[in-house]
Amino acid sequence: MPVPVPHQRSVVLPHQAGPVDDACADTAQVAGAPGAGDTTAQHVGGPATAVGRRTDHPAPQGSPEPGQPQPADQRVPADHGPVHQGLTLLLIGENPNSHVPDMWDWAGRKVRLRTARNLTEAERLLTDDVHCILLDLPPREPGDRTERAAGRGGAPDDELGMLRDVLRMATSHAVLVLTYETDAERAADAVRVGAQDYLFRDELDGAVLSRAVRYAVERKRADLAQRQLTESRMLAQENARLERGLLPTPLLDGSNLRFAACYRPGRSRALLGGDFYDTVRTPDGTVHAMIGDVCGHGPDEAALGVELRIAWRALTFAGLSGDELLATLQKVLEHERADDEIFATLCTVDISADGRRAGLCLAGHPAPLLAQAGQRPQLLPYEFGGPALGLLPHARWPRRQVELGGSWSLMMYTDGLIEGRIGQGNQRLGQDGMTELVSRQMAAGLTGEELLEASVREVRDLNGGELTDDVAVLLLDRR
Repeated sequence: MPVPVPHQRSVVLPHQAGPVDDACADTAQVAGAPGAGDTTAQHVGGPATAVGRRTDHPAPQGSPEPGQPQPADQRVPADHGPVHQGLTLLLIGENPNSHVPDMWDWAGRKVRLRTARNLTEAERLLTDDVHCILLDLPPREPGDRTERAAGRGGAPDDELGMLRDVLRMATSHAVLVLTYETDAERAADAVRVGAQDYLFRDELDGAVLSRAVRYAVERKRADLAQRQLTESRMLAQENARLERGLLPTPLLDGSNLRFAACYRPGRSRALLGGDFYDTVRTPDGTVHAMIGDVCGHGPDEAALGVELRIAWRALTFAGLSGDELLATLQKVLEHERADDEIFATLCTVDISADGRRAGLCLAGHPAPLLAQAGQRPQLLPYEFGGPALGLLPHARWPRRQVELGGSWSLMMYTDGLIEGRIGQGNQRLGQDGMTELVSRQMAAGLTGEELLEASVREVRDLNGGELTDDVAVLLLDRR
């Protein structure tokens, strides 16, 4: 079958027929009969009566009668841009002699009209520059529509089957249905099925068609925008539920230690960043705590942090600790990271069953802050720490024994807490500034989550706004 050639017709408008004040003035009013220069154009269903669904628009004073040639001084200049920049309509109908009034858009560009007799031809002509589809529904045959549909082996609504096919084919295009006034019920059904609007052939003129096309195009755009907004909201809700599910649930059943945590991702409107933490109690009564930081704070880093946290929990329950555990985590990191330059810092603590001693391993991570009863909070030794995971192939991470005492608070944190600025300069808070800040909060009687929230809030205030890096803080207390 040869590829159908789009029918391009042109007619000039009266000077008074300017753009209509609608949401999108893509087309303008047209003359009611074939204009000069094109003797083949005619209205759908015969000569128009200049009457549409709205008949309260009298012709502009001084306009020529329908069917009369337009004065030369009212013709649209030829320098209004190429044809392909204007509005493009696609007419789909079985009757090849069905035509729509010729139009110019409000900028003086000729409106292109392509015609297709069936869906096969329409699919070939339906390109991205088509703004609206005019679907010319064939008149009903004599007899009840239920009987006719049953005779075709289908349901009564099958007479709109072609419309459904068009809607499936043109999901992003506006669809305008053309039918007869006696088919008002079917026209309403067409809108219910998915068409943007309908027009009656026997009441069609250029002004009505122009207004209906603009309305259909803008309504379709609004529908698509609303659908995209709804899909975006649903996706955001799903992502939020997923990220909440990836945050850890401490497993401390049977322990007399109290747990608190504060988490602030650096990404805007995110719940999860590259920082990660976890706390579990093994069957021998030992409490294991961990906090880490994958370089960067995007979604890829967040995913890698979750993988490392889950791997740490599994390896801890399997009985690994200290250097052996960190070496295994480094292998996980090397196999899962997207780039060889990605690394992660880590701090692990294993607290004895009696709660008086702990083993500390540092992999390029800041040392925890220990506050013992009646003493000022102090940073634990950092000198024996090892490199960050992923930097050296055969690194070692020695385990250091720490005496905790009978009553204490141990705070583990990521560098997002200490790298915030102080005031307007480039000075950073640092570990010493953080120690002083937390000491003041503890002296004020704050503990647990209140202590962590107040500390992070003060760090943010000192920074003069939100912190750009992820922040994770974990607190274990023994009273």
